[in-house]
Amino acid sequence: MEVKLVKENYFRKEDGTFDLEAALLFGGRAAGICYNKEGYESLLKEPIEKTEKRTNMTLNNGHHSVNGHVHIILNLENIPKILAMVLNNEHEYNTSEKSARYTPVEKRTSPVITEKEEELYNKWMNIFNEEITKRYSSVFDSKKINKLAQENARYLVTVFMDTQMIYKTSLRQINYIASFMKKYINECDKTNPFELKLSESMKDFINELDRLNILDERLLRNEKHRDLLLFSKRYDDKREIFGDIYLTKYKSSFACLAQAQRHRTINYEMRIPTNIEFFVPPIIEENKKLVSEWLKDCNSLKDVYPQGMLIDICENGTYENFILKCKERLCSAAQLEIMLQTRETLLKYKEELEKINHPLKDDIIKYTKGARCTFPDFVCLSKCGFSEGIKLTRKI
Repeated sequence: MEVKLVKENYFRKEDGTFDLEAALLFGGRAAGICYNKEGYESLLKEPIEKTEKRTNMTLNNGHHSVNGHVHIILNLENIPKILAMVLNNEHEYNTSEKSARYTPVEKRTSPVITEKEEELYNKWMNIFNEEITKRYSSVFDSKKINKLAQENARYLVTVFMDTQMIYKTSLRQINYIASFMKKYINECDKTNPFELKLSESMKDFINELDRLNILDERLLRNEKHRDLLLFSKRYDDKREIFGDIYLTKYKSSFACLAQAQRHRTINYEMRIPTNIEFFVPPIIEENKKLVSEWLKDCNSLKDVYPQGMLIDICENGTYENFILKCKERLCSAAQLEIMLQTRETLLKYKEELEKINHPLKDDIIKYTKGARCTFPDFVCLSKCGFSEGIKLTRKI
């Protein structure tokens, strides 16, 4: 066996735009592999007219898989968090995103943020710092406590806040996503503030892709009438099931969903419910006065769609991939809300398997003793020694 790097891996022009013509020709050459006896190298030497003919043929007949060979790496600056979530829900991607865990929220660096959001964010940063220090100062240093305070205070900030992200996907996929967004823009409820605002962000994104010369009309046809995967069309019709495959429905915050999307082998859909509720961080749950104050402050920001707003989630996948999720999220280092939600689904899964006497009932029990470090088939490389974390009883 011999492996070589293909020269046409990158198609960036000197002016910073994408060399779409060269990238499409590469797809045309790749399409010739299936019947060319001499291999790829000979396709580089064929007459350009022949390559162009094959390129146009594949683009026009819908055989777009050859355009999946070319990958594009985008530096997305000031992208709304919710739009990043739309992209991250389409599965075929790699992403590196700025974390609200480590970044303070300030209006001067994020003009989308209102003065009220910044005020309440800072107010609760102080409260969370105090509450975490009271309970966990013997476990965490001040730097860790501040990070956890930031993680919880960001629940008050709009899901339209801007973020930074490096995003990689294929030429085919980015065109498909743009076509799905165009469908969303055309069909969304123009009287719904969330949908209208998101559609405007999508328009900006598509315009930027067009400016960079990334889009081709033949890849944008969406002849199968596909939709963006994030937004549920039949939420009420779906029924929970637990076996070799599973489907479950629950409420979680926008922030929790963003964490869950990292598990790309699992499918997630969402909708915004009519009755608006908010996630209450467990560190303040036992203080009724703080809970009341928290809900009052969250409710005062409901029109900006704060990240702590609870949304309806439909999650489905295979048993094996759910257990892989447990091996990530049942950990003291994981965001608390997704750890709690994953644990809740795990226990529900176990109960349902036992009800129907499913063979997997004897396997799932191995993962219900505590954090992932208690799993018989997981090796922890950085033991925390945090007993509440290992028992999954932590409040932060």
